[in-house]
Amino acid sequence: MALVPFDDRDGVIWWNGEFRPWRDSKLHVLSHGLHYASAVFEGERCYAGEIFKLREHTERLLQSGRILGFEIPYTAQQIDDACNETIRRNGLTNAYVRPIAWRGAEEMGVAAKATTVQVAIAVWEWGAYFGVEQRMKGVNLAMAKWRRPHPETAPTASKAAGLYMIGTMSKEAAMDEGADDAMMLDWKGDLAEATGANAFFVMDGEVHTPKPTCFLDGITRRTVMDLARKRQMKVVERVIHPDELPKASEVFLAGTAAEVTPVRRIGAHDFTPGAITETLMKDYDALVNRRG
Repeated sequence: MALVPFDDRDGVIWWNGEFRPWRDSKLHVLSHGLHYASAVFEGERCYAGEIFKLREHTERLLQSGRILGFEIPYTAQQIDDACNETIRRNGLTNAYVRPIAWRGAEEMGVAAKATTVQVAIAVWEWGAYFGVEQRMKGVNLAMAKWRRPHPETAPTASKAAGLYMIGTMSKEAAMDEGADDAMMLDWKGDLAEATGANAFFVMDGEVHTPKPTCFLDGITRRTVMDLARKRQMKVVERVIHPDELPKASEVFLAGTAAEVTPVRRIGAHDFTPGAITETLMKDYDALVNRRG
C-alpha cells in the first residue's frame, strides 16, 4: 500500500490560533526548531470524539517547553480547545492528535532567545501502531545499541523532539534486523523502554516496570499501572537488569500510540502473551472507549 505523504493531505491544521489548509502549513527552512531541536510535542488519541487524558497531555506539553527554556504562549485551556476544534473541523471521531511547539526563524544560532514560539496541532486517522494482527500476536524487539541518556546530560523529563533521534536510529536498526521495534537500556545498562512506549514485565504474577529515571513517566504507563492495581495486581517499579528477562512470563508495551501491545520476543528471549496482558489490554480498551 502506497504511503500518503504527510505534506500532501486534505484537511486543516491549527497554527498559532488560525486554521490553515493542510498543504499550506509550512515553516521556513531556517526555523530554530529544525536545526537545534528546540521543539516539544505530544501524542494523543481521540476515541469516539473524546481525546483521552487531554489535559494531562497539554500540561506535559507546557512543562516540556519550560524544561527546554521557553514558554508556550497559550494556556492549557486554549490548547485543549484548539485540539478539540481541530478534531471537529477535520471531521474525525477516532484520530491521533499531534500538538507541537518550536522556536521560529527570527534568530539562527545555538542561543535563540529572540525567536517566537510557534504552536501547531495536526490530527489524522491512525489505527493500531503495529497493525491489528501484529499487535494481537505480539511484537518482536531487538536490543538497541543506543541507550537512554543520564538525566544530567539531557532533558529526559521532557517530551523533547531531540530525544527521539536515539529512538529513530534504534527502531530503524531493529527493523533492518527483521524486528518490529527495539528495547532500549538506560545509561547504566538496565532495562528502560521501547523506542516510543514504556515496558512491563510479568514476573511471578506481579507486574514489574522500570523506574522512569531517564525517560518519560508515560501517561499511558501510569494509566495501565492504575488498571493493574484495580485488578488487585501487585505493581513494582524498580531497576530491572537485562539478565532478569528469562524470569518474565509475559512482556507488554504501553503508550499512546502502542496502547497495550504484547511482546513475543526481546533479543534471544521468547514470551507468550498471557492472561495478565490480555486483561490489561481489554481494560485499557474499555477505559478509552468509555465502556467501563
